[in-house]
Amino acid sequence: MDTPEVDVVVVGGGIIGLATAYQISRRFPEHQVIVLEKEKVLALHQSGRNSGVLHSGIYYRADSLKSANCRDGRLAMQTFCEQYDIPHEICGKVIVATDESELGRLDEIYQRGQFNGIECAKLNADQLRALEPYCRGIAAIHVKSAGIVDYRRVCFRLCELILESGGAIHTDTRLLGVSQLKRQIVLETTNGSFQTSLLVNCAGLQSDRVAKMCGHQPEVKIVPFRGEYYELSENAQHLCQNLIYPVPDPAFPFLGIHVTRTTFGTVECGPNAVLAFAREGYRKWDVNWQDLWDAVGYRGFHKLAAKHWSVGIEEMRRSYFQSAFLASLQRLIPAVRAQDLLPGTSGVRAQALRNDGSLVDDFVIQKEGNFIHVLNAPSPAATASLNIGAFIAEQSADVLDF
Repeated sequence: MDTPEVDVVVVGGGIIGLATAYQISRRFPEHQVIVLEKEKVLALHQSGRNSGVLHSGIYYRADSLKSANCRDGRLAMQTFCEQYDIPHEICGKVIVATDESELGRLDEIYQRGQFNGIECAKLNADQLRALEPYCRGIAAIHVKSAGIVDYRRVCFRLCELILESGGAIHTDTRLLGVSQLKRQIVLETTNGSFQTSLLVNCAGLQSDRVAKMCGHQPEVKIVPFRGEYYELSENAQHLCQNLIYPVPDPAFPFLGIHVTRTTFGTVECGPNAVLAFAREGYRKWDVNWQDLWDAVGYRGFHKLAAKHWSVGIEEMRRSYFQSAFLASLQRLIPAVRAQDLLPGTSGVRAQALRNDGSLVDDFVIQKEGNFIHVLNAPSPAATASLNIGAFIAEQSADVLDF
């Protein structure tokens, strides 16, 4: 059987892979782009299991890829959603300090937002209550440019545009092996072989493994963190007008348990962040022994656990005991009661961890010959996806401009 030759193969059918394929097809319309996705449907994992928030870019260091891509990426995503009639809304959010110990960090976030050119304003307690009547806080930041969006709808529209441009998307196609044949790359999959000039690894939760298949030795390992959500009952949805966030812990690249209105008309609370026992395990009892050993057998994880064991225990309390989750939520909205919390969805975040035990707090995109590997793309990657895709398309130029 002949091996099909294509110009670009993108591994991974989440929002980063689809946005990358879309932007490459726009930048190089004469080249064929295909996407390989191991699942039967697109956007099954991180892209379809998140808070659906359109981030402003207020949190990120000015010299980071997150900062460079989030603000412009948000504007690009807004334009895309307006152009293709995808549900979204710029509703704004508040970042809330609930005690004096958080005021210093809140001010640092405000100063960073000012430096990054984000439209934001300081609020006192009365001004906060005017925006969020049921939220308790002594001070807050109002970020006007944050919003909500249906990222799965974004993914499906990207899929349509890729197909319209002459590209192809192969679902139910798992990558089995990769080899180099002179300047070409040969991919063996469960759906046959493919030959390509450029491989872009956007495999998310499996990105470090795909990188190793390609002969790349990443300096990070993906450690999966499960985040669980509750939904507010219909009778309690009035407790949140838009988006309510706590002041995040600067030691971790997580934003804490927050309350967010969605484009579906529901209100979600969460997520926590606990070690997942399977990279694609969405229930507490889901276990994949290879995934678990990859995480707990990694030297970097030992160092992370030794340094932050108390935080890990607290996150597990919030996972296994609704009362602990509720207590965290009541710091922001005291009127929430246990009967207001309905079981919601869960997601697993692909978090890159270094050998020294530090969590990577920026996007990691590495180019090696005719391979490009996206090795860390946590929040705000969905917001920034169109910009990330354009960045990767630009990095592809030396391979595709021939």
